[in-house]
Amino acid sequence: MAVPKRRHSTTRRNKRRSHDSITLPNPSPCPQCGEPKLPHRVCPSCGTYKGRQVLAKDE
Repeated sequence: MAVPKRRHSTTRRNKRRSHDSITLPNPSPCPQCGEPKLPHRVCPSCGTYKGRQVLAKDE
């Protein structure tokens, strides 16, 4: 089995890990109620998706 001859430096390791960070969610305003919601998902406050009422919400 192949084994590395030399160990990688910490700088090289950290350069590889530089893209592993978690990105924050990017909410956009709902066109119906204006509350922030994640794209391509039903609005949790008003229950609409693409202009249609999907979830029945009691107001």
